[in-house]
Amino acid sequence: MLIAHLSDPHLRTDALAAEPAASLRLALGRVLALDPRPDCVVITGDLADHGQVADYEQLRDLIGDFPLPLHLTTGNHDDPRALVEVFGGTALLGGGTSARYAVAHPGFTVIALDSWRPDGPAGWLGDEQLAWLDGVLGERPEVPAFVCLHHPPVAVGIPLLDGMRLEDGPALGAVLARHGNVARILAGHVHRAISVPFAGTEVSVSPSTYRQTSLTLRADRQTGYLAEPTGFLLHVGTESGFATHTVAVSHAGALLGGF
Repeated sequence: MLIAHLSDPHLRTDALAAEPAASLRLALGRVLALDPRPDCVVITGDLADHGQVADYEQLRDLIGDFPLPLHLTTGNHDDPRALVEVFGGTALLGGGTSARYAVAHPGFTVIALDSWRPDGPAGWLGDEQLAWLDGVLGERPEVPAFVCLHHPPVAVGIPLLDGMRLEDGPALGAVLARHGNVARILAGHVHRAISVPFAGTEVSVSPSTYRQTSLTLRADRQTGYLAEPTGFLLHVGTESGFATHTVAVSHAGALLGGF
């Protein structure tokens, strides 16, 4: 069982569009060079930088020939309505017309949550969505579930990003604690590879396919973006559970797959 976990491509259609698009294409090519290839790919939000329909149309053109199952989630830079306008009814949103959905793969479940909120960069799920998650987790208790959302539900030690994490993280933790089949919580938002224990499982934060966040651990220091190596996470099923590998993309002499 292999799940490739990408995040934060920040696609755009203005004069700065070329680099984020090329970076995502490169990352997806690196995914296809893995042997064996992953069972699916998840991109945990900030698909677009401005959340415009044209941004998602660019994403549609970029991934149109991608041969693996691909699941999209929303981030604070996204607009769920524009995302659904372009991808609603397709397998990229689980075949439905919502930014929250579940996909039952053979041997595991992918659950995409919508943590976008209209009034700021922090995340929020709300009681109704959490109740939906509780029900979905109970439908296939015998197989591992990967809960995917943009905002980490816990602090990661970078003050600026901790101030805009998932605000109802404790409520999410209460739901997850009722189920023993949550293999990983897949998140983005921080633009760094991070692992944090949470609610009896682990939060895995993927690096960005575009730019990384500076490792700024003090609130009185400036936090910004760096042209550090891009990459993604690969969650691998083993005899003892799941191992998570960080896969370099840029600055790496690796094979690339074409599509």
